[in-house]
Amino acid sequence: MGISAKMVMDLRAKTGVGMMDCKKALVKTDGDIDAAIKYLREKGMSKAAKKAERDTKEGLIYSYIHSNGKIGTIIEINCETDFVARNEAFIALCKDIAMHITATNPLSIRVEDIDPKLVENEREIYKNKALNDGKPEKIVEKIVDGQIKKFLAQNCLMEQEFVKDPDKTIATLINENIAKLGENIQISRFKRFALGE
Repeated sequence: MGISAKMVMDLRAKTGVGMMDCKKALVKTDGDIDAAIKYLREKGMSKAAKKAERDTKEGLIYSYIHSNGKIGTIIEINCETDFVARNEAFIALCKDIAMHITATNPLSIRVEDIDPKLVENEREIYKNKALNDGKPEKIVEKIVDGQIKKFLAQNCLMEQEFVKDPDKTIATLINENIAKLGENIQISRFKRFALGE
C-alpha cells in the first residue's frame, strides 16, 4: 500500500511525532493509522510528544571540535531540569548531535524553519530538470514533490538520518531520550564552523 503525504500529516497531527518517523510507522503497519499510533506509543514516541509542551529552561551549551581542528559545532540543547542537564545520557546526546551536525551541515533544525524561498528555488530547479529530461507534465509535480521531500530530509536536522545509526532520525533520537530521561528536550540553536568559511 502506498503511504500518502496526507496520511503522514494526519498521523503527525495525532501524535506530534516527526514526519519521517510517522512515515516509517505507517509503512510498518501497512497504512493502518491506529496500528501506527500504537507502534509509536510502544516506541515511546507519543509519550515524548506529550512532553513537548513543557518548558525547557535548563540544558547545555555543548561544543564539538573534530580531531583535525578544522571543523566543529556549538549547540544549545535544552531540558526541564538542571538534574537532567548534568546526566551522562543527556551529555552524550549533546555530543552525538553536535558531532552529527559537524558531519552533515544541516540548513535548519526543523522543516518549518527552512527558508521558503530556498524551497521554492529548489522546486523550480527540480521541475525544470524533470521537464528537460522529457518527463510527462502530468507526473512532473509528483516527481518534484518527492525531490522536495528528499531535500528537506537531507537538510533539516530533525529529519536527517542519524550518522551513527541511519535507521533512526534525529527526531527519533531526541524522542528516545525524552522517553528515557522523562523530560522534554529541545534543540534550540546551533552554529557549525569550518576553517576558512
